[in-house]
Amino acid sequence: MNKLIEKLRLIFGDQSLRKRIFFILGILVISRLFAIIPIPGIDAMRLQSFFAGSEFLNLLNLFSGGGLSNLSVVMLGVGPYITASIIMQLMTVMIPKLKAMYQEEGDAGRKRFTQYSRMLTVPLAIIQGYAFIKLLQGQSILPPLPLGTFIVDIAVIVAGSMLLMWLGELITEFGIGNGVSLIIFAGIVSQLPTVTSQLIFTFDVAQLPIYIIGLLVSLLVIFGVVVVTEAERPIPITYAKQIRGGKTYGGLSTYLPLRVNQAGVIPIIFALSILLFPQMIFQFLSQSSVTLIASASSFALALLANNWFYTSAYFVLVFLFTYFYTAVTFDPDSVATNLQKSGAFVPGVRPGGATAEYIGRVLTRLTLVGALFLGTIAVLPLILRSLTGIQALAIGGTALLIVVSVVLDLIKKINAQVSVREY
Repeated sequence: MNKLIEKLRLIFGDQSLRKRIFFILGILVISRLFAIIPIPGIDAMRLQSFFAGSEFLNLLNLFSGGGLSNLSVVMLGVGPYITASIIMQLMTVMIPKLKAMYQEEGDAGRKRFTQYSRMLTVPLAIIQGYAFIKLLQGQSILPPLPLGTFIVDIAVIVAGSMLLMWLGELITEFGIGNGVSLIIFAGIVSQLPTVTSQLIFTFDVAQLPIYIIGLLVSLLVIFGVVVVTEAERPIPITYAKQIRGGKTYGGLSTYLPLRVNQAGVIPIIFALSILLFPQMIFQFLSQSSVTLIASASSFALALLANNWFYTSAYFVLVFLFTYFYTAVTFDPDSVATNLQKSGAFVPGVRPGGATAEYIGRVLTRLTLVGALFLGTIAVLPLILRSLTGIQALAIGGTALLIVVSVVLDLIKKINAQVSVREY
C-alpha cells in the first residue's frame, strides 16, 4: 500500500506526467460528449427494438462507446480507421514497398504509412455511413431524407469518425499509450453501468449459479490476460570480446525477450472489425430490389447469425490475425542482422541466417500459445451466452479482454515514464 501511494505521489508530483494524464482525461471526456449528440429525425423506440434484436450491432455499439445506439455524430467510432489500418497491414504482404516503408524506413516511413491509413479512412467511413443510413431508413428508424440532408448527414458522420481518429492520435502524441485503444477503452467502460443495470434488473435467483460462474470466468480471464501479457521467453545473447588498444570490450551476456502475446489486443480488434463490416454491408444489401442480391445477402446474414458459425469464424480470425500482426511487427531477419552487426550472437547458433531461423522458430511456437489463448478467451463468453442465454456475458467477455489489456499497457507506459524521471 505504501508503495502504491509513493508511486501515485511520483506520478502526480511530476508536472509533465501530470499534464499528460489530465490531457488524456480531457480528450476522453470530449469524445464521450460527442457520443451523446444525435443526428436529427430518429425514432427512438424503433431504434431500441432494432438493437435489441441484433448481436453484431450491440458489439459495434460497444466499440463506438454507445454512439451507435444514440445515432450520434460519432456513431461509427474509430471503426473506419481500424478497418483502414487492417487493409494497409494486409497490403504490406502484397506490396514490398509498403513493407519496406513500415519496417525499414524508421519513423519517417511509419508516418507516411499512417498518413495513407488516414486517407483510406475517408472512403471507408463514407461507405459505412451510407450503408448504415440506408439500413436505418429500411427499418423506418430514420425517415426518407432529401438528397441535400442525406449528403450532410453522411458528411457529419464521416467528420465524426475522423474527429475521433484525430483525438486518438493526439493522445498517442501528447499523452501516454495508444490513443485509439484508449478511446475504445473509454467507450467500453462507459457502457459498464448499462450492462450492470441490465444484469441487476433481470436478476433471477434461479440463475444465481450462472451468475457465479460468469463472475469466476471473468476473474479467470483477468488472471489469464495478465499472465499471458506479462509472459516472455528470454533468448540468451552474448557479445563477442573485442580488444582495442590493449583493453578488452564486450563479453557481456544478456537476453532477447520474446513475448508470448506479441500482438497484444490488436488481433481482437481486427477480427471484430472484419466480422462487423461485412454484416453491415449485407444488412444494407438485403433491402435491395434485386432478388438475387437480396437473397444472397439474407443467406449470408443467416449464416453469420448462427452462433456456432460466428464463434468459429471469430476464433479463426483472432488466431490468424495474431500470427499476421506478429509477422508484420517483428522481423527475425532484421533482429538477426542487427545482432550480427553489433557483434552479438546466440550461444550455440551461427550468426546471420541460422540465428534468424532460430528466432523465427521460437517466435512461431510462442505465437501459437498466444493465438490459442486469445482465440479461446475471445469466444469463451460467446459459448457461455449460447449455453446460458445471458446476452451481457458475450459483450462483457470481449470488453473485459480489451479493457484489461489496455490497462496493463497503460500501466507499463506510466511506469516507464516514472522510471525515466527517477533516474
